[in-house]
Amino acid sequence: MSCQGVYLDGKHELHIGDALISCSSYCIFILNHNVLPLSFKNPGDLALQERAWNAVCPLVAKLKRFYEFSLRLENALRSLLEALTSPPYAPMQHLEREQALAKQFAEILHFTLSFDELKMTNPAIQNDFSYYRRTISRNRLNNQQLEAENEVNNEMANRMSLFYAEATPMLKTLSNATTKFVSENKTLPIEDTTDCLSTMACVCRVMLETPEYRCRFTNTDTMLFCMRVMVGVIILYDHVHPVGAFAKTSKIDMKGCIKVLKEQPSNSVEGLLNALRYTTRHLNDDSTSKQIRALLQ
Repeated sequence: MSCQGVYLDGKHELHIGDALISCSSYCIFILNHNVLPLSFKNPGDLALQERAWNAVCPLVAKLKRFYEFSLRLENALRSLLEALTSPPYAPMQHLEREQALAKQFAEILHFTLSFDELKMTNPAIQNDFSYYRRTISRNRLNNQQLEAENEVNNEMANRMSLFYAEATPMLKTLSNATTKFVSENKTLPIEDTTDCLSTMACVCRVMLETPEYRCRFTNTDTMLFCMRVMVGVIILYDHVHPVGAFAKTSKIDMKGCIKVLKEQPSNSVEGLLNALRYTTRHLNDDSTSKQIRALLQ
């Protein structure tokens, strides 16, 4: 996919593609640099400790930028939901009339699922940050302030720690933002939001399961984009709908969506299936059929 931007107010743009490339390069870097494990094994080697500190500081600065990016994504999502659900148009009419906004919403979901997948498969991200915080705390006890603390102070480090402690931090941010949007807009029927999400899920599922549409996909990246968007809107729907996405009354064909995912190579969809297993709210409710649970086992 090309690097796309989401405009918040016509001036400030979120460069989602650039952020995802940056996240990928970060993960590749930490996989190829083993300074921290060596420093843990040799705490008395001051030269090695200095190397580890110099290696981790720029990485923590990047983690800060990703955290700040999540806050901007939160604002962007709420702006997009407002635009795609506001009267007098129905959700389907909004999606037809404002396809550019729908595409931007999809770009956010694609980035979110991609970022969280990288984060879940790279535990070194949290190890880096834990090492940074321990070093800062140790030096503060010794009345020393390191230059890097100006970049990420204690208050910021606490907020970042809560963010990265989540298994899927970006998805958690979007889920909370969607829930907050619904709760703050009490005059807007909740169905307007859930219908927007279920319609997007339906569009993605039909595109993936219909050979006539699927053959138009020029590469596997486009197909993966579509699957990530489908899973993303399902999770958001499940967080804001009173009975969730898995109930019989749900407007999302969960059986069809899961089957479409399972038809793909397991290495490309396991992360998405895990997202449905572990980041939804209602999968384990009594109202979820045994058949759907079995599909996700």
